[in-house]
Amino acid sequence: MPRHLAIAYDCLFPYTTGGGERLYRSYAAWMAERGCSVDYLTSVQWDQPGVPHEDDFRIVPVTGRLRLYDAHGVRRSAAALAFAWGLFRGLRARRRAYDAVLVSGLPVLNVFAARAALVGTGTEVVVDYLEVWGRAQWREYAGRITGTVAWLLQRAAVALTPIATCHSQLTARQLSAEGLRGRLLVSPGLLDGDSGVAASAGAAEPAYVLYAGRHIPDKRVETLPAAVARARATLPGLRLVVLGSGPSSSAVDAAIGDVDGAGWIDRPGFVTDERLLELMAGASALVNPSRREGYGLVVVEASAHGTPVVLVDDSGNAATELVEEGVNGFVAASDSPEDLAAAIVAAVSAGTALRRSTRAWYEEAVRTRTVERTVDGILAALDAAPSDSGEADDRRAPIHEGPK
Repeated sequence: MPRHLAIAYDCLFPYTTGGGERLYRSYAAWMAERGCSVDYLTSVQWDQPGVPHEDDFRIVPVTGRLRLYDAHGVRRSAAALAFAWGLFRGLRARRRAYDAVLVSGLPVLNVFAARAALVGTGTEVVVDYLEVWGRAQWREYAGRITGTVAWLLQRAAVALTPIATCHSQLTARQLSAEGLRGRLLVSPGLLDGDSGVAASAGAAEPAYVLYAGRHIPDKRVETLPAAVARARATLPGLRLVVLGSGPSSSAVDAAIGDVDGAGWIDRPGFVTDERLLELMAGASALVNPSRREGYGLVVVEASAHGTPVVLVDDSGNAATELVEEGVNGFVAASDSPEDLAAAIVAAVSAGTALRRSTRAWYEEAVRTRTVERTVDGILAALDAAPSDSGEADDRRAPIHEGPK
């Protein structure tokens, strides 16, 4: 088993929040639990002088503070370049310090930085892919020229990946389509143990559905007011609570005005963790109309309370893999008001029976879909890897199959 590992990502929870930040911090903690010494290579995100101390792992800043996103919620190329350069220099200075380095595939320049810095050292490189996009997705996200360049860089990075990890069958298929030749680990899940949340006694009255997250175009939050307005034709007292904010908040506000929803839609912005837990526990359903999700941890977080989810079927939405229709939620055929409303009505109308089966789904998931098992798979993959990280490895079979 490797004894000295590094994890490279430009963000670190809790200084920045998000699914990737939580995942990589959890990786570090579980690898330390397994007896590994772990360095977390990141950018400065804290205000106090010096480097914060962690009991489980060592924080190693390789760049100063970075402005990661532009005004539209798109990752800035300048920040990606700055972190990649800092990562290259940091790893170059520690060329033989690590047995293995796990680097996030987002931003993709991280892969080139790590491979270039470690060439010839025998240090194994694992690339964790939160998401993999096709050319059309990249161009829609970043524009025709920048998006095409990003897609070509992604294809090159995938081809250079000796061991890849991902967290959905969707991403596994996309990695194959983008030319992965290395080994592939499809993780069983990303739960970090039992949340300790007790199942709620039942949905609050009057009934409401909840959205919690950023307001960016991919999340399609602005579709919710019209959908819930249509659902109210069947469930007259139903309300909508929209948490968060972001670049598309103005579109959300316009959509609320279009359905005259001020009297039955609450939009408090971001709330405390305690209030978020209260709202999630009391919701009749958590609704997330996102077109793309690399995993969909919000499904699990809601299920811990017994709160079912409503998602939208989309080619880029891996979160739908976590939904068993009628067991822990429903998947709408599209984000149209009609389709979303039908799924919302089904979830709310199913009542207590659906909440019980949702909680039962969660209790099974915390035994089988965990970060701990994912880390064990990564360490086993490193034990089985060739001794020279520059060697090609054409073993294509996944080391561990995730849930289908």
